[in-house]
Amino acid sequence: MTKTVLIVDDEPNIVLSVAFLMKREGHTVLTASDGQEALETLVATSPDLMILDVMMPRKNGFEVCSEVRVNADPRIARMPILMLTAKGREAEMKKGLSLGADAYITKPFSTHELVAKVNELLARSSTADAQA
Repeated sequence: MTKTVLIVDDEPNIVLSVAFLMKREGHTVLTASDGQEALETLVATSPDLMILDVMMPRKNGFEVCSEVRVNADPRIARMPILMLTAKGREAEMKKGLSLGADAYITKPFSTHELVAKVNELLARSSTADAQA
């Protein structure tokens, strides 16, 4: 079954690369170039997973992650979030995970690792939805 992945990053080359990988896996891809646009896209489309950068204009990835987790719409609040960012210090990773990210991958990233983690999160989410 096709899943919808929202890619949120202000770096066009990263968006193109990640979108290519997700489409190759058979996923539908949505994009947003800043945190505010990401929140608006989430409400309008309810994707199955979000790949989220930290350093972005308007709202950073930490703010977006936090807002998603307190969202009243359970489809959005439970959606898996994978942070994909250059912010790789342990304190930043802990912050992202404590705010509700399901996974944290640092740039530069392994394409194989990214695809594997996305597929793992989507499978886990589908299983949780089926049990709910």
